[in-house]
Amino acid sequence: MSTGPLPIRTRLRPLPAPAPRRGVRAVFRGPLAGALCGLLLASGCGVLPGGGDDESPVMTWAPLRTTGTNAPGMTAMARAYEQWVNSGGGIGGRELRVLVCDEGNESVAAAECARRAVREKAVAVVGSYSEQDAAIFSPISLAGIPYLGGYGITHEEFVNPDSYPVNGGLPALIAAQGAQLAPDCDRVALVRPEGVTGDTWPDLLRAGLRGAGGKGEVVDLPVPVSSSDYTPQAGQVLDRLAPAPAARRCVSVALGDSTAAFVDSFRRVAPSGGTGTGGAEAGAGSTGAGATPAVRVGSVLGSVSQRLVDRSGGVSGPYEGAAVTGWYPPASDPRWATMKKVITRHAFGDNAIDPADAGVQTTWIAYTALRRIVESLGEGPVTARTVRDALDKGTKVSTGGLTPTLSWGDDYARSVIGYPRTANTRVTHLEVRDGQLVAAQGTGDGPGATGDAREALESEPTGSGGRE
Repeated sequence: MSTGPLPIRTRLRPLPAPAPRRGVRAVFRGPLAGALCGLLLASGCGVLPGGGDDESPVMTWAPLRTTGTNAPGMTAMARAYEQWVNSGGGIGGRELRVLVCDEGNESVAAAECARRAVREKAVAVVGSYSEQDAAIFSPISLAGIPYLGGYGITHEEFVNPDSYPVNGGLPALIAAQGAQLAPDCDRVALVRPEGVTGDTWPDLLRAGLRGAGGKGEVVDLPVPVSSSDYTPQAGQVLDRLAPAPAARRCVSVALGDSTAAFVDSFRRVAPSGGTGTGGAEAGAGSTGAGATPAVRVGSVLGSVSQRLVDRSGGVSGPYEGAAVTGWYPPASDPRWATMKKVITRHAFGDNAIDPADAGVQTTWIAYTALRRIVESLGEGPVTARTVRDALDKGTKVSTGGLTPTLSWGDDYARSVIGYPRTANTRVTHLEVRDGQLVAAQGTGDGPGATGDAREALESEPTGSGGRE
């Protein structure tokens, strides 16, 4: 596990007459240099109009080489976006440069990333992943640096006034998973990470179940996320699902990168059909008398991806028929076409960037939002304060249909009770069908391909009823 920030170097496609490279920099530089430089002498060549600093970086951080969840695609997507936007003249004539940092999935490294953003006078932290909310928010909040488009893994991202999320986070996905499983499940085992991050997830899953008319019980199973073998926990799942009718047993796994290890252990514990589609007749997936009936698998995007489905056997693997919830349209949707072109042309075959990965998609949307905010500033300076002011006054941000129009002003009418920074509660219901992660097919009692998690997020916890 990394214990400090890890600069990532990359060769950029410079704008005309660029300033010399200085490590892994990411900055907005003033209107294009070269012939215009003489016109800018009053404020200094490379200085943003009206600004006082010669460099205004943005930063993206994520865990890159840890034993837990890693998100290298997010920093790689940030670098690809940087090269793409600069190849077209920057943002309003300003060159974009991106600082990246390995936050190590632990508090010391995460705090150092945040302090580095402060030292470098970053105008924003954009499209990043961290579970270390206390470590990251304290330094950047004191410096007035906005946190734009975080992955949405922590509760703090949806209550802290310095946070500007572009999705509904893990809370929205867990609630939406409940709605998706409601028609098929009398008992749902929620396998989630140990620790406070997931402590509210059982209530959210149950709220989603109830909101969709389901009456299923929720069984909470927190597990360590760094294990490579979950055989004991998989056995516990089967034991605790046993009271439900055979064809009405479901497991929702939200362990990030460790989801694959858990599902593999679960399949070994129940080799005669431990996974399968919902709504099957009792005994479906069995291979003989006394075989374990199929248990429907559910998960959230970020824990299950197309790459995982492919390497696990595709149509014959354990994820076939799985219910998956996400924030955005499926990767096959044409609205992702621009992002895919950018990856193809500017990522230089970087295998870390999977266009179907929720982290990559979140970083793309976050940088799209940043671009809209910077464009709204016109010829004015780009600083942490001006970016934050533009966000706080409710500047509307279009993401090309990948999300609803985003806005974070104080008068934002769609603020979610209990999650006041939330600007987007839209969710998508996906499923693995014929080995492909695609939009779920609507059924008479199912939620269809899209939904909204607002009602479930705002539902008051109902105590321990219906939960073990």
